[in-house]
Amino acid sequence: MVVAPKQEKITLNKYGRRRLKYLKEHKKAEYTIMLMDGTLNTHLKEVQETADNRVQQIITELKAKSDLREDMKNTDMLYWVGTMNSIKAQAEEIILRELIYI
Repeated sequence: MVVAPKQEKITLNKYGRRRLKYLKEHKKAEYTIMLMDGTLNTHLKEVQETADNRVQQIITELKAKSDLREDMKNTDMLYWVGTMNSIKAQAEEIILRELIYI
């Protein structure tokens, strides 16, 4: 009988959960190998940390390229919120293609 090694306990955020789901559904061999080797949780933790950092970096870059200014929070709140939501959505789409669904 083969017993999988103990894995560290981690709390998955949305990126970790999406990566896990993708592995289970589309990369079954990789998922099984990582599970049996005891490296799955480490992989998921790395992916979600990288994704979080990369999202923040992309948001900063996109904000710098846009005409968005912090004082717009007070003067044109709807525009500011709409633009920030758009920037965040763009950053998350990039992350999903770069890190999660590969």
